[in-house]
Amino acid sequence: MKKNEIITVFGATGAQGGGLVRAILADTNSEFKVRAVTRDPNSDKAKALAQLGAEIVVADIDDAASIKKTLEGAYGAYFVTFFWDHFSAEKEYQEVTNFIQAAKETNLQHIIWSTLEDTRNWVALDDNRMPTLQGKYKVPHFDGKGAADKLFVEAGLPVTFLRTSFFWENFIYFGMGPKKGEDGNYYIAFPMDDKKLAGMAAEDIGKCTYGILKKGSELIGKTIGIVGEKLNGNEMAAKLSKALGKNVIYNNVSPDTYRSFDFPGADDLGNMFQFKRDFNDDFNKIRNEDFSMELNPQLQDFDKWLALNASRIPLD
Repeated sequence: MKKNEIITVFGATGAQGGGLVRAILADTNSEFKVRAVTRDPNSDKAKALAQLGAEIVVADIDDAASIKKTLEGAYGAYFVTFFWDHFSAEKEYQEVTNFIQAAKETNLQHIIWSTLEDTRNWVALDDNRMPTLQGKYKVPHFDGKGAADKLFVEAGLPVTFLRTSFFWENFIYFGMGPKKGEDGNYYIAFPMDDKKLAGMAAEDIGKCTYGILKKGSELIGKTIGIVGEKLNGNEMAAKLSKALGKNVIYNNVSPDTYRSFDFPGADDLGNMFQFKRDFNDDFNKIRNEDFSMELNPQLQDFDKWLALNASRIPLD
């Protein structure tokens, strides 16, 4: 590998891609330089990455030709899609098709694809344990990504499949933080029973990804699951209580109750948590703490993340 090989990073102004951009640019001895892809080069986040030393380029993942331009001359690429922009698994699958079409016309040596399980391999569409959504998915924001994995293999591309974990930032941004009850206590609600939820800091996804890139061809063709710590609801509640100075209690709701919550995507997330509960061993065994730490020696556990971020968790 030559010095200053280019890594094209999609989602560069988002949580995952942004973490990778910052991880590469923070390493003064890095073999890589960054080409950060954005739809809006004038955004504050894009300008901040430029100041760190990233090359900012414009592309639209709905347009394979614009993707191809960002990949020309690059050594590697980080591909990520964002289901929550449009709530369409079919659109997400098409976006991956665009990535692959562009990648086949370039000479990438290493692709990292941020993916998740296709839950239909565990819960068939006619299995009524959880409802079928959008006509042909169980967990749409998982299944579209997981179904697209085979496209990379069929195209013969040099890919590492990266499976991420629950972002602890969901407690800050996604409305999953503790809610005050009428009794004055605070509650977090998940349909997980006593099962462990694999979680991590979003910034550590980028750092782990950088670790994969540094290993070169060693991890091509492999599926790598990353995680900061696996905790059950009561363990998370205890740690939140200590960090926030509030009494936080875990409310173990049923999947049906979670699916009925009044926010967009509640049915998808209710199914997701049910999948993680019902197939906990399968989900968690591929997400390895020790290997995540090997990839990223700065890996945070929940206590470390809370020490830095508890003040950002909104409390009503």
